[in-house]
Amino acid sequence: MAASDEQLVAILVDRARSEGLQLTGEGRLLRQLTKRVLESAREEITQALPPAFADQLFTAREQGATEQQLQQIAADGLAQMYFRANNSRAHGLGVEFTDVERLDIEL
Repeated sequence: MAASDEQLVAILVDRARSEGLQLTGEGRLLRQLTKRVLESAREEITQALPPAFADQLFTAREQGATEQQLQQIAADGLAQMYFRANNSRAHGLGVEFTDVERLDIEL
């Protein structure tokens, strides 16, 4: 995290504590911030997928997979590489595509 980001977080936490806000727990500041960050990030995510997921996508397409099936393969790859950081965090997190306007796949 950049120094300016750390300062911003420190200011936010200090302000929340001084105003008596709870940081953790259901409906608390941390949960609200996480939700807002994820909602803003969902507008555009660029992530390279491992060759195994690309292979699955192309094989499934050649075998006549539906758009929904292809999106699920891409969502699984995105979950592993972006949200779970190649399985180093967020274990058990499920990802699905909703309201997809555009999905670009480049080689």
